[in-house]
Amino acid sequence: MDLLIIAATEGEIKHIPASPFRRAFNPHILITGVGMVAATYALTKHLQSNEYDLVLQIGVAGSYDRSLQLGDLVFVTSDQYADFGAEDHEQYLDIFEMGLLDKNSDPFTDGRLFTILLPVHNHIKLPQVCGLTVNTVSGKESTIERRTEKFGCAIESMEGAAFHEVCLRENVPFAQVRAISNYVTPRDKSQWRMKEAIDNLNQWLVGFIDGK
Repeated sequence: MDLLIIAATEGEIKHIPASPFRRAFNPHILITGVGMVAATYALTKHLQSNEYDLVLQIGVAGSYDRSLQLGDLVFVTSDQYADFGAEDHEQYLDIFEMGLLDKNSDPFTDGRLFTILLPVHNHIKLPQVCGLTVNTVSGKESTIERRTEKFGCAIESMEGAAFHEVCLRENVPFAQVRAISNYVTPRDKSQWRMKEAIDNLNQWLVGFIDGK
């Protein structure tokens, strides 16, 4: 099976070593760049001339959910946009509440972008969570409180929802797997565990490719 692995940065994906055994997947790698615009452009352009049995987005994420441990891996089975809307004084209105887009218009379901689960996803034996995609990473209490209350998602990233939307629109099987590098708190990089998260993510990735 042909597998496209995408990541925002080279630092999130390491060299995949040669395996002496028959692999479950034939891997290809695409580095998209950081953020929704870069991810959308790079993936859409790539899919115009390439076909895959599965497109897998990997990367790190911040967690709102304290039951998840730093370094843990999660399978993001739904994602949504956090700042696609308008501020109305002290209130935030998303694009659906503004009446500019129906929350169930294709490819959205109740405002979310869900992974269409297929037999291939049975190989991803990880906790399933909802993701929130941001242009600006949450780093102050008021933003964290607003996003937690409004969306109730487990993790946040800068590309997930865009990735889901492209794959749904292009009718390509996809999955998003993230490693928890930090909790979503007022910004304090001394508390992050980036290396541990990336190491765990890549160890899982090699096993996934080999069908373990």
